[in-house]
Amino acid sequence: VQLQASGGGLVQAGNSLRLSCAASGRSFSRYAMGWFRQAPGKERDVVSAISRSGGTTYYVDSVKGRFTISRDNAKNTVYLQMNSLEPEDTAVYYCAASRATSIVATHRDEYDYWGQGTQVTVSS
Repeated sequence: VQLQASGGGLVQAGNSLRLSCAASGRSFSRYAMGWFRQAPGKERDVVSAISRSGGTTYYVDSVKGRFTISRDNAKNTVYLQMNSLEPEDTAVYYCAASRATSIVATHRDEYDYWGQGTQVTVSS
């Protein structure tokens, strides 16, 4: 599967962005999906993840209550709605697809396919 992330940009703290990740192919619903981010000099870490049906989600503590992950299997797309953005959210954001058997994949090594990344910059 090929993934194309979009929606990043430069915003002021407190504002919102919505990331989208469009997947190619007809088997999108077979993949658990996730969003990761990587700041300069840091590891690529999970931000949020969602099950194949969309019924189960995971968020890292630092984004709980601010970010919302969702997916539309009919459109082969996963979204990350980011509200109340903080300068600490500045990073390149990547979407990824997992064939792992777990309902929600929360570890980087569970993911098989990666998008190209989209830059999110939050100014103070």
